[in-house]
Amino acid sequence: MTEHHHGKQKNDFGFEREDLGAKPVYGFMISLAVFGVLIYYLIWGMFHFLDAYERKHQAGKSPMVQYQQDTRTVAPGTITQFPEPRLETDERGEINDFRYREEETLNSYGWVDQNAGIVHIPIDRAMQLVAERGLPTTPKAGTVPPSTVSMVNQAAAKADTSGVQKSPAKGQPAKGKSQ
Repeated sequence: MTEHHHGKQKNDFGFEREDLGAKPVYGFMISLAVFGVLIYYLIWGMFHFLDAYERKHQAGKSPMVQYQQDTRTVAPGTITQFPEPRLETDERGEINDFRYREEETLNSYGWVDQNAGIVHIPIDRAMQLVAERGLPTTPKAGTVPPSTVSMVNQAAAKADTSGVQKSPAKGQPAKGKSQ
């Protein structure tokens, strides 16, 4: 097969001259760095200007209240003066302490309310007791749970002061009468 080339043939295999050169790329990177530094100092200057303005226009302090000189820095000892909930400073340490206390409560004896005589026991011992004794889920054999009807009849009989004897229920003989 023959190849037909239309137009001019290129014999050189270099790069296209229309690509972006190295100078514009370096120029952009340098201008980006200069722009970043300028923004940093602009924001730093704004912060210090607004801070000075705020200090100058702060409300007067009451002589009855003692204030700290610089409230922006907090010493470790003054953290407990802040109301709850506080920001966590050591999340892992705090959760580990909490879990340790929970494990200690689950695996030890102690008072819940000493005045009421309520104690807590280790969870393993509690499971053993439940396995031995079982859970009280059904009434004991031979006892009849009270029904609301019989409770109402008993309360009505006790409250009756008329002295009139009621007629017996169907199929039951009246008191004092023979059949």
